[in-house]
Amino acid sequence: MNISLAGEVILVTGASRGIGAEIAKTLGLAGATIAGTATSEEGASKITEFFNKENISGLGYKLDVSKADDCAAVLSEIAQSHGPITTLVNNAGITRDNLLMRMKEDQWDDIMDTNLKSVYRLSKLVCRNMMKARSGKIINLTSVVGFMGNAGQSNYAAAKAGIVGFSKSLARELGGRNINVNCVAPGFIDTEMTQGLAEDQKKTLINQVPLARLGEVTDIAHAVLFLASNLSTYITGSTIHVNGGMLME
Repeated sequence: MNISLAGEVILVTGASRGIGAEIAKTLGLAGATIAGTATSEEGASKITEFFNKENISGLGYKLDVSKADDCAAVLSEIAQSHGPITTLVNNAGITRDNLLMRMKEDQWDDIMDTNLKSVYRLSKLVCRNMMKARSGKIINLTSVVGFMGNAGQSNYAAAKAGIVGFSKSLARELGGRNINVNCVAPGFIDTEMTQGLAEDQKKTLINQVPLARLGEVTDIAHAVLFLASNLSTYITGSTIHVNGGMLME
């Protein structure tokens, strides 16, 4: 079955590389117009160049999701260029790993502002038009770490767990307006971050996964594609776990 997202305007944050880039590509090739964000002008330009190369409708935008004014300005620019956003994919995120005893407040605050508060900011900005249209989808990228925890990542785990609670609450608020709010929770995925690990570290990770391999960025993108499509219209307040079985619920 071919999934068509023709006519949809989709914002994907953190779309310059890794999981975000694959999500933007997958949704764009399904026919949606994509606004992909990066933290630099160079990154935004590369997104636009990639879209042009792949014949994907859309543009790259420079956006620091931790800045409220920037979020409002970019969303206004997107609306003027492409129309109201019909699907929001909150993917942007950073890490500031440290053991709690050594963690500085700015390491905690940076994670909360970028990984969690940005989801609040952007969801709030898009939901007004979605409510008027009585249609829309918000898809938030959380993590297996938000469910299992991970030593040295108390800040990251707290933010990712917060996204799940936020999404469930928002799903209840917006369900009556036919707006779906869901999460995708990646496990260990083969990205630039995991590619930089030593082989023994990779083996330790893989040993926790029943399918005995790292996931691919396409695995995450396909889950997002499902939630962005009409195949998932009766799913809201849920989390799709894509982790090779390392967490089973």
